[in-house]
Amino acid sequence: MSQADIQTATLSNGNSLKVHTQLFINNKFVPGNGPLIETINPVNEEVICKVHSANEKDVDAAVEAANVAFKNVWSKLPAAQRGRYLNILADLMERDKDELATLEALDNGKSFVVARDVDITDAIGCFRYFAGWADKIHGHTIETTYDKMCYTRHEPIGTVAAITPWNYSVMMPAWKLAPALAAGNTIILKTSEVTPLAMLKVAELIVEAGFPAGVVNIITGYGHTAGAHLTGHHGVHKMAFTGSTETGRRVMDGSAKSNIKKVQLELGGKSAQLVMKDADLQNAAVQSCGGIFNNHGQSCNAGSRILVHEDVHDKFLELFIAEAKKIKVGDPFDPEVTQGPQINKAQFEKILSYIDIGKNEGAKLVHGGRRLGNKGYFIEPTVFTGCNNNMRVMREEIFGPVVAIATFKTTEEAIEIANDSDYGLAGGVYTTDIDTGIIVSNSLEAGTIWVNCYDVFDQSTPFGGYKQSGFGKELGLDSLKEYSHIKSVKIQLVSRL
Repeated sequence: MSQADIQTATLSNGNSLKVHTQLFINNKFVPGNGPLIETINPVNEEVICKVHSANEKDVDAAVEAANVAFKNVWSKLPAAQRGRYLNILADLMERDKDELATLEALDNGKSFVVARDVDITDAIGCFRYFAGWADKIHGHTIETTYDKMCYTRHEPIGTVAAITPWNYSVMMPAWKLAPALAAGNTIILKTSEVTPLAMLKVAELIVEAGFPAGVVNIITGYGHTAGAHLTGHHGVHKMAFTGSTETGRRVMDGSAKSNIKKVQLELGGKSAQLVMKDADLQNAAVQSCGGIFNNHGQSCNAGSRILVHEDVHDKFLELFIAEAKKIKVGDPFDPEVTQGPQINKAQFEKILSYIDIGKNEGAKLVHGGRRLGNKGYFIEPTVFTGCNNNMRVMREEIFGPVVAIATFKTTEEAIEIANDSDYGLAGGVYTTDIDTGIIVSNSLEAGTIWVNCYDVFDQSTPFGGYKQSGFGKELGLDSLKEYSHIKSVKIQLVSRL
C-alpha cells in the first residue's frame, strides 16, 4: 500500500493521526478522477484534509470489480466462510476501536465517547450478528400436491450499491455491509463526501481481514455524479439508501429508469413522542430528552415532536428543561461533552433559520435557541412550547437539536396529531398502563415504536419506516430478505409405485 494516499490530520488536542484519502476499489487505494473534496472540522471550521472523489469512470471500475468478485469468488464460497470474514473484521474493528472513534469524532463532530461506546460498538456488534446468520440463510420445502415437490431458495442478488449519510458514518454503513455480505452479495459503498474518513480506515481493515479483492469497494463522491451513476448503473442489482426523502425519490427514479433494480430506502422522519397523563414523568423527561438531542438532533428517527397531556404539561416541561440543561456542548474530545457541533455550515444555518421560523410562527422559545461561541457550528439544545401541527417546526425535519412541544386532551387526539405527518419512521409513548402502551403503539403509523424508552437499537430488531420515511428493513432477520432473491422450485414426480 503506497503512502501517496495517506495524509496527517490534527486533532483539537494537538495529537495527530494518519488518514486514507483515496478510493478503495478491488482491495486497493486508488486515486479518484473526480475533484478533491475538503473535509471540514466542524469544531473549528478548518480543513482536516482533502479526499479523492469518484466520477463515472471510477464507479464503473468499482462495479466491474464487484461483479467479477461476485461471479468468481464470493458467490462460490461456503456460507460459513463468509461469516468468518465478517467475524475477523469485527475483531479488527474492536482492536482499533479508539482510532475509528477518533476519526468519526474528528470528521463528524460527535463526542468521542459516544462514537466509541455507541456508534463503533454497534457497528462491531452488527458484523458479529450477521456473521452468525451467514450459514443459516435457507429456504423451505412446501407441501403442494402429492405428485409434486416444491422448495424455495434464498439466493444473493449480486452487486449491491449502498449510499450512506454523514450522521452515523460507520454505523449506517455496517447496517448495510453486514447483511449484504452475509447473504452472499458483493457491495460498493458510497460514503458521504462530508464524513468519509472512518470508513476508509475500515477499508484498510477489510484487506487485513483477508476479504477477496472486489467483494467490498468503498468510494466517496458527490451525489449528482457518483451517486447518480450508481443508481442508474445496469451492473448494480440493488440500491440501499439512507438519507433525505428528496434524494430517495431520485434513487427510486434512477433505479426504475435503468434496470428496475431492487430498492431499499431509509429516509427522513418527524417522529412523535407521546407523554400520557399517567406517565412516569421523570423517566419520560430523561428518555424523550435523549430521543431528540442524541447525536445533536441529527438523527432520522429523532423524537422532535413531543405531545404531552395537558394535565401534566407544566411538570413535564420543568423536568425536561432540567435534563436539557445537563447537556454539555463543546469539544468532542472533552470526555464530559455529550453534544458537539452540527455537521457543517449549511446544516448549522438551516437549524438557526428554523429557530427563527418557530419564533415567527408563534411558538414559545423556553430554552436555548442560540449559537454557542464564535467559531465552530455549536447550537444550544432548543425547546419550543405552545406548538401546533400547522407550524413548520412541527411538520418539517429540522435535523438539529430543536424540539417542538404540544399538548393534547385525549388519547385519540394524541394519536391523530402524531399520525398527521408525511413521515412514519419512529415514535414513542410514555405510560404506566400496559394497555395504553400497546393500544397507542398499534395505532401509530410508524415502523418502530418505543414504550417508556427511546432510541434503543439492537442488531436483532428490524428498523424501517412507513409513508415518506421509506420502505424495507435494516437489521434483524428481516433485513436478510432485503438482500436475497427468493426462488421457488417445483418438481413433477413420476410415481414408480
